[in-house]
Amino acid sequence: MASFKEYWILMGIFIITGYCFWFWKKNKMEKKGGVPKGNLGWPFIGETLDFIACGYSSRPVSFMDKRKSLYGKVFKTHILGTPIIVSTDPDVNKVVLQNHGNPFVPSYPKSITELLGKFSILQMNGNLQKRLHALIGGFLRSPQLKATNTKDIENSVKLSLASWKDMNILYVQEQTKQMTFEVLVKVLMSIGPGEDLNYLKKEFEEFIKGLICLPIKLPGTRLYKSLKAKERLLNMVRKIVEKRKQAMEKSGEKGAVAKDAVDVLLRENDEANEKQSLPLDFISGNIIEMMIPGEETVPMAMTLAVKFLSDSPIALKQLTEENMELKRQKTESCDDYSWTDYVSLPFTQNVINETLRMANIINGVWRKALKDVEIKGHLIPQGWCVLASFISVHMDEENYDDPYQFDPWRWEKMGAAINNNNFTPFGGGQRLCPGLELSRLEISIFLHHLVTTYKWVAENDDIVSFPTVKMKRKLPITVTPIST
Repeated sequence: MASFKEYWILMGIFIITGYCFWFWKKNKMEKKGGVPKGNLGWPFIGETLDFIACGYSSRPVSFMDKRKSLYGKVFKTHILGTPIIVSTDPDVNKVVLQNHGNPFVPSYPKSITELLGKFSILQMNGNLQKRLHALIGGFLRSPQLKATNTKDIENSVKLSLASWKDMNILYVQEQTKQMTFEVLVKVLMSIGPGEDLNYLKKEFEEFIKGLICLPIKLPGTRLYKSLKAKERLLNMVRKIVEKRKQAMEKSGEKGAVAKDAVDVLLRENDEANEKQSLPLDFISGNIIEMMIPGEETVPMAMTLAVKFLSDSPIALKQLTEENMELKRQKTESCDDYSWTDYVSLPFTQNVINETLRMANIINGVWRKALKDVEIKGHLIPQGWCVLASFISVHMDEENYDDPYQFDPWRWEKMGAAINNNNFTPFGGGQRLCPGLELSRLEISIFLHHLVTTYKWVAENDDIVSFPTVKMKRKLPITVTPIST
C-alpha cells in the first residue's frame, strides 16, 4: 500500500513540476519582445489534438487558418510535443528555406530521427549536405540517365497498366506505389523485378510505418518493429554496396559513367581523400532514405491526379485530347518518346502543378533556430522550432483564387508564378528536392499512358492528411480499355 501511495505522490510531483515548467516557459516567451502571438495550449499536449483532428477533416489547413485569423500569418503554438513558431507567410518561409548564414538546422519528431539514424541526409547540415545534394542532383539531371529513365518508367507503367484490364476493381494508391518503387530502386541500386525487389518493398513498407509514431522502442511497439525492418534493409543494402565497391576496385573503372546512385556515391568516395570519404554505412543508410519518394510522394501525386481528374470531366477531356495528339504523332513517325516529349505538354504540366498545389504531400518543413532570428519583425528564439507551412500558402485565397477548386487553367494565367514563393511543392533553397524533374517525368508518363489506354470510373473516397497524405480507401476505380 505504501508503494502505491508513493507512486501517486511521485506522479503528482511530476505533473506539478511539468505544469510549472510549462507555465514558466509560456510567461517567458510572452515577455520576450518580438515573439509572435499565439497560444501554447494545454500542458504537455499543447494544441496537438486540434492539429490532428484537422488532419482528418476535409480542410486540414483550418488549424492554421484559425490561428492566422487570430494572431497573424506567423504565430506560436505547441504541437507534437514541441513549442513552435508557425509561418504561413511565403516571404518568411523563403528566408527559412534559403537559410543564409546557417541560423537554422533540420529538426523533426523523435520517431523520424530514431528511424533515419545519425547518418540521415534529412537531418544533415553544412558542407556535407551540400556536397551530397549536388552529387545526387547532378546525376538525376544527367542526359544519359534521363534517356534511360524515360524508357524504364515507360516499361514499368505499361506493364502495370496492362494488368489493369483483368481487374474488376483496382486500387490506384497500391498500383502507383508498385510502379514508382520499382523505378526508384533501379535508379538507386540497379535492382529490377524479382525476389530482391519484393524483399526490399516488404521491409521498406514495415520500416516507413514508424516515421510518425510514439517514440517508444519496447518490443512490440510500432517504432521497435520499424527499427528491426531498418536493420534488415541495411544488411541487404550494405551487401550490395560492398559487392559493388569490390567490383569497382577489381575492375578499376574509375572513369566510367555511373549507372545508379550507389555508383555515384562510391565514385565520390574514390575521388575524395580519406578524411572526406563516406562510410559504407552512411551510403547504405542514405540509399534507404532516398527510397521514401517512391513509397510516399510520387505515387500519392499520381493517385490524387486521378482523383482530381475524376471529379473534373472537363479537365480530363482536355488532358486526354492533348495526350492523344502526342500518341498520334509518335505512331505516325514511329519515333520513340523522349523526356522532352512528356514534360513539354502544357496542359499536362498544368494538371501536375495543380495536383501538387492541392495535394500538399510535403505540407511543410521543420527547422530549429541555432540563435535568435528576426524575420519581417518576427522573433524566432534560439532553440525554438519553426514550421514553414507550405499547405497554408498553397491554400490561401490571397495567393490563389478559389484555392479549394481544382483549376489547371489557373496556371495559364499565372505563367512564371510557378517559380515564386507561393508554390513550393518540392521545398526550396539548398534542400530543394534533387529528384523533382524525375518526379515530374514519372507523373507525366503515367498520366499519358493512363488517359490514352483507359477510361475509368472512380468510387467515392476521401483524402486523409495525417500523419501523411493518403486516400482513405486507396482510391478504388474500374477501368474500360479505349478502343483504337
